[in-house]
Amino acid sequence: MSAFVVKADEKVSLAKRIPLGIQHLFAMFGATVLVPLLTGLDPSVALFSSGTGTLLFMLVTKGKVPAYLGSSFAFIAPIISVSTTWGIRYALGGAIAVGMLYVVIAFIISRIGLDWIDRFLPPVVIGSVIMVIGLGLASTAVDMAGLSAGGGSLTSVDVRISLFTLIVTIIGTMFFKGFFAVVPVLIGIIAGYVFALTQGAVDFTAVKEAAWIGLPSFQTPQFGWAPIAVMLPVALVSITEHLGDVMVLSRVTGEDYYKSPGLHRTLLGDGLATAWAGLWGGPPNTTYGENIGVMAITKVYSVSVIRTAAVAAVILSFVQKVGALISTIPNPVMGGVSIVLFGVIAASGIRTLVESGIDFGHKRNLVISSVILVLGIGGAELGIGSVKFHGMALATIAGIILNLVLPQEKEQA
Repeated sequence: MSAFVVKADEKVSLAKRIPLGIQHLFAMFGATVLVPLLTGLDPSVALFSSGTGTLLFMLVTKGKVPAYLGSSFAFIAPIISVSTTWGIRYALGGAIAVGMLYVVIAFIISRIGLDWIDRFLPPVVIGSVIMVIGLGLASTAVDMAGLSAGGGSLTSVDVRISLFTLIVTIIGTMFFKGFFAVVPVLIGIIAGYVFALTQGAVDFTAVKEAAWIGLPSFQTPQFGWAPIAVMLPVALVSITEHLGDVMVLSRVTGEDYYKSPGLHRTLLGDGLATAWAGLWGGPPNTTYGENIGVMAITKVYSVSVIRTAAVAAVILSFVQKVGALISTIPNPVMGGVSIVLFGVIAASGIRTLVESGIDFGHKRNLVISSVILVLGIGGAELGIGSVKFHGMALATIAGIILNLVLPQEKEQA
C-alpha cells in the first residue's frame, strides 16, 4: 500500500503511470470481457468501447473524476432477452436508447436536483430489482457450469472444470489480500482456463487463424420500440448504481464529485459512453467499483493513471489474437465464475435492503418486494400492443408503480 497520496489532478511520471494503469486494466478486464462472453458480443469491441467510453467520460467531466467505465452486469439479462427475440443488433439499439435516457435524467438533475429519484426508486425497489438481476441469471450460470438438472456428474469434464473454477474463485474472494483481493474473478478465470488446458478442453484454432493486428468486429445497431422497452427500465437500476459509485469514489478520494464537476456531468458522461458503446457493438458501460477498490488500496487517485488504463484497453482491442484467445475460454470456466458473480449481485440487493433498514413487517414493503421478485425471477411477460415487457423490465416498472400508489402509512402494531 502506498505511503503517500496522489490526488486526482496530480501528474504521475510515465515510469509509474504505465504499471499503475496496467493494474487498473487487470482490475476491470475480467468483468468487462465476461459480459460480452455471456451475451454474444465481441470482447474486443467491449474493450474498445470501454476504453474510449472512459476517455469520453473524462472529457465530459473536465478530467476531474478518476472513474473507469466497463461493461455493465445489470444489462446481461435484457441483452440476452432482446437478442433471443429480435437479434443482437436490436440490443445495441436499446443500449443507445439507455444512454440517451441517462442524458435526459442528467439534464433534469442539473435543473431540479435528486429528491425525485428517491421518490421513484427507494431502497425497497432498488434492492429487490438488484436481487432479480442476480437470481434471474442463476439458470444461465448453472447451465454453463454443466450442473443443470439431469446433467451434473463428477465424471463430466465440464463439471470438473466449473467446480475447480468455482472453488478457486471462492478462495480468492475470501482469502486473497492486497491487489489480488480486487481481482478474484480474473484469477478464477485464469486458474480455470489452465485447468481446462490440462483436461484438453481448449481449442486454439481461432487463435492460430487470427491476425496479430486488426479491427474489432464492430456491429451496426438497429432500433425497435419493443426492444427499447425491454432495456430502458433497467437503466433506472444502473443510474442508481452510478449514484452510489460516485458517492463512494468521493469518499475514497476526499473530493465531492456531486458538486464538482457535478453529478449531472458524471451521469452525462456515463450516458454518452453507454450510447457510444452501443454505436460500435459493445455492451452498456457503467462506473466500475473494481477500479475504485484499486484506488482505495494504492492511494493513487490520479486521472492520468485511469487515462493510461483506458488507452491500454483501446490498444489491446486491436490485437486480434487477444480477442481470439479470450474466445477460447470454455463455457464451464465462465459458468464456475458466474455462480459466484451472479450470487454476489443478488446478495448485494439483500445488502441494500438490510443497510437501508427496510422493515418487511410492513405490508407495503413486503408486497412491493414480493411482486418484483416473482415477476423478475419468474420471467413474466406482459404485452401492450406490439410492445412487450419481459422479466426484469416488467418487475422494475411494477415496483415503481406500486411504490407510487401504495399508501405510506406505517403498519399498526
